[in-house]
Amino acid sequence: MDYTRLGTSGLQVSRIALGCMSFAAGEDRRGPWMLDADQADPIFRQAVELGITFWDTANVYGRGSSEEITGQAIRRYTKREDVVLATKLFAPMGEGPGGRGLSRRAVFEQVDASLKRLDTDYIDLYQIHRFDPDVPVEETMEALHDVVKAGKARYLGASSMWAWQFSKMQYTAELHGWTRFISMQDQYSLIMREEEREMFPLLADQGVGSIPWSPLAGGLVTRPWGETSTTRGQSSPKTDSIGTPLFLDSDQGTIDAVQKIAEARDVPMAQVALAWVLRNPVVAAPIVGATKPHHFTDAAAALDLRLTDDEVAALEEHYTPRKPTYYGTPSGY
Repeated sequence: MDYTRLGTSGLQVSRIALGCMSFAAGEDRRGPWMLDADQADPIFRQAVELGITFWDTANVYGRGSSEEITGQAIRRYTKREDVVLATKLFAPMGEGPGGRGLSRRAVFEQVDASLKRLDTDYIDLYQIHRFDPDVPVEETMEALHDVVKAGKARYLGASSMWAWQFSKMQYTAELHGWTRFISMQDQYSLIMREEEREMFPLLADQGVGSIPWSPLAGGLVTRPWGETSTTRGQSSPKTDSIGTPLFLDSDQGTIDAVQKIAEARDVPMAQVALAWVLRNPVVAAPIVGATKPHHFTDAAAALDLRLTDDEVAALEEHYTPRKPTYYGTPSGY
């Protein structure tokens, strides 16, 4: 496994991150592809064996059960000091005034709830899941700063918002001497490249690392066009929560290019697609939501796959601009 610093911070992370959205308990398993604690155990063991030390979850994943499963796995398979533990807040977790959003009350209430579920004294990377237009950014950034000063979080990050929103929050923190964000968890893959327009240049300027979610587009770029034989492929939505298409017909050209390169190199398509994401200098660690052993095997191998200029050109040739998705409330929450 390779390691890097997250942005220009001193926090070292593995170049592949374990995404824990697929882990949930009981009735909180919201899809046939989701794993309970026993089913997730081999994934956590493999992560430890491969040196994948960066683990990302959120309070809303499995209505809190993902955090519980992740905390249990740390105690079972590794040591807390050997893991960079990340979680998030924003989406609804309760009906009270502190049950959702980024108000001062919500920040304090949700960080304590996450710490309890994770069974830890601190969170390495505490992230806001979305921008909250109903709360002044000064209130949010000061509250997050106070969480850091209280020792409940070591670093702060953000996820999925417009570049102007991220910039506003970052400069508000700088203006007041509060803790700034060191990471942006954004949607980025061969078929969702809108972050290249404004967000990635902003991150490069600010010394912030990108930790992309869905770097394999929910598995779409890991199988031939039209193939839906996997459980995830059969259950994946075609639009986001407000009806924005997740995929376009023109994506077939991109996926065909992935398939052609993978066949020529005799490697899985996932390796090619992830190698393309990893080559972007702003990207620190793509988040891989592994549910099967080969998911991590392919991800680790992608670190050593160097694409040629001609291959990169072929992979990028058919991209069609599109409206970014999931910039409001996380879909389904």
